Amino acid sequence: MNKIIVLLAAVVLSGTAYAQNNILNAKSPAEFGTKTESQMENDNDKPLPYGFVGDRDILWQRTVWESIDLDERVNFPLYYPVDTNYVGKERRSLYHVLTKAAMSGEITLFGDSYFNEAREFKDIESTLKSQIITNAGIDVLNDEGVVVDEGVRPLDIDTTYNIPGFDEYIETKAIGADDVKEYRIRGLWYFDTRQSELRYRLLGICPVTPDVNFPDDPTGVELFWIYYPDAREMLHNSKAFNTLNSARPISFDHILNSRRFNALIYKMDNVQGDREIDQYISDNSMMQLLESDRLKEIVRNFEIDMWNY
Repeated sequence: MNKIIVLLAAVVLSGTAYAQNNILNAKSPAEFGTKTESQMENDNDKPLPYGFVGDRDILWQRTVWESIDLDERVNFPLYYPVDTNYVGKERRSLYHVLTKAAMSGEITLFGDSYFNEAREFKDIESTLKSQIITNAGIDVLNDEGVVVDEGVRPLDIDTTYNIPGFDEYIETKAIGADDVKEYRIRGLWYFDTRQSELRYRLLGICPVTPDVNFPDDPTGVELFWIYYPDAREMLHNSKAFNTLNSARPISFDHILNSRRFNALIYKMDNVQGDREIDQYISDNSMMQLLESDRLKEIVRNFEIDMWNY
């Protein structure tokens, strides 16, 4: 019974009193969600730091790459709200949090999960937003003596030659939070001999969206990878909805570090250059799922085997 009470208290008190800041003491609705001066002075909430783990303390480890499907209900806190004009200004989707930090340069972006190639936000803008000229706009350009190829082509602003009213022939397409298909994460499972337990450390996260230039491509594109430890404080300050108690939202850092999501392994480090499951099992979704479960059992079985006497 005591365990149940402790668990319930942990659920209710998880997160910080962020969503209801000043809502009972506000003099106007504009003050909803705004911390008072005393709250800001006493706010020393920080993400729980990772402990040091020496290489000699790691008895065993495996690196895994997983896919978090945002169509699954358990993963909804990472997806919603998708509307940037959402009335609850204190909440944003994980996609908004990551892209805002990427645009401002608050976090370093990488081109792959091994963090070999650093990128800038301008390098990925072409996959997030595109401007095209409609067929009617092409006719206007042809009448003005500007020759363009047949069909709709990506817009080159210089080709408009400042034609009055030409903006109405420009169609803008942009990727939003509602377009995010999944998140891919890279993490490390390791056995810590000092703690005598199997532990997990998240290393990287990547949003996957359709390419705005090829919206019918079902595979989507990896926008950018983020080295997770560098983004922890930002994700700790960004809150997701707590379905059990809306007065105590859960930080994205809490959700990800405590693995409060469902994910599917699509790759584990291997001798074939860390090849993905679909590279050696193709055109068979059922066998790919079974292979993913087999890789998961490798980690589970190691932990079980450690306690066989």
